[in-house]
Amino acid sequence: MKRHLIGLVALLTLGASGAASAQTMSYAEAGALIAKSCGPSIEKYCSKLNIGTGQVQQCLQDNKANVPAQCFTDYTAVVTSIQKRVAAQHGAYKICEADIRQFCKGVKPGDANILDCLLTSVKVVDAACKQVIADAGWQ
Repeated sequence: MKRHLIGLVALLTLGASGAASAQTMSYAEAGALIAKSCGPSIEKYCSKLNIGTGQVQQCLQDNKANVPAQCFTDYTAVVTSIQKRVAAQHGAYKICEADIRQFCKGVKPGDANILDCLLTSVKVVDAACKQVIADAGWQ
C-alpha cells in the first residue's frame, strides 16, 4: 500500500498548486508522510479506487468528517513542496547560468557534469543558485 501511496502523491501533485515553502521534500518523503497521515483513511474509505485518477483525493474529501485533519494538512504541504521542487528543477539552469559561465567553463554538458561542477564550486556559487540546487533536491 505504501508504494501505491507514493505513486498517488506523485500523480496528485502534478496538477495541484500551492505556495512555496522553505525546503522541498523528495517523492519518497512525500509518500511516507501521506502514508502516515492518510493511509488508514485511504485503506478504510477508498481502497477500491484507482490511484492516480483523482478519485482517492475526492474520496477523502467526501469522507472529510471521518478523515483526520492532519491528512489534509500534510497533503497540502506535500503538494506545495513537490511543486516547488519541480519548479526548481525546471528553472535551475536559468538561475545558475551566470555561475555556470563563470565556474564551469569547458565542462561538457550531460551526465550531470555541470551540476557536479556547481556542487564542487558551492563555496563561490551565488546564493540563488545554491538555493535552487537545494530546492531541486540535487544537493
